[in-house]
Amino acid sequence: MQNDDTLLLYEFRESATKERAFTAIVKKYQEKLYWHIRRMVINHEDANDVLQNVFIKAWKGLENFREDSQLYTWLYRIATNECLTFLEQQKKKGTLSFNEIESGLSNKIKADENFNANQLVWKLQLAIQQLPEKQRLVFNLRYFDEMPYEEMSKILATSEGALKASYHHAAKKIEAVIKNL
Repeated sequence: MQNDDTLLLYEFRESATKERAFTAIVKKYQEKLYWHIRRMVINHEDANDVLQNVFIKAWKGLENFREDSQLYTWLYRIATNECLTFLEQQKKKGTLSFNEIESGLSNKIKADENFNANQLVWKLQLAIQQLPEKQRLVFNLRYFDEMPYEEMSKILATSEGALKASYHHAAKKIEAVIKNL
């Protein structure tokens, strides 16, 4: 994976292969990034919009990418920041509190045509939406993306210990919510 990325970055920096290399980067990471974003913003159209912004920022910033971290980590950092920006904009647009945004996200889940309150996956999604923003982000990265704490600490600029504590608290809250649904 790292060697592939190194080659893709080299090709991106060459004008003759720049577009082909970027297309390969998009193909390689778009699905993982989409689901990371989708778990944060819930709505498919919103997730696609945020993902498009991620790749626009990646295109503009890739030339200056110093490779201090893996390409994957860098893209996840951009995606995470874009999700947080999107959620913040949603909050400002409607002058809603974050609790109202969370409630709106829960309502989007319930409005999904495939929603079935008896299925555990839906209960899990509803429980995740009730977590504070940072816990939700940490839980999604660890549980769904199986991201190591070391990688998360690079993306979120937080210590591994703090991330482990956030994940633990999130898991306990989710467990309590699921039991009560």
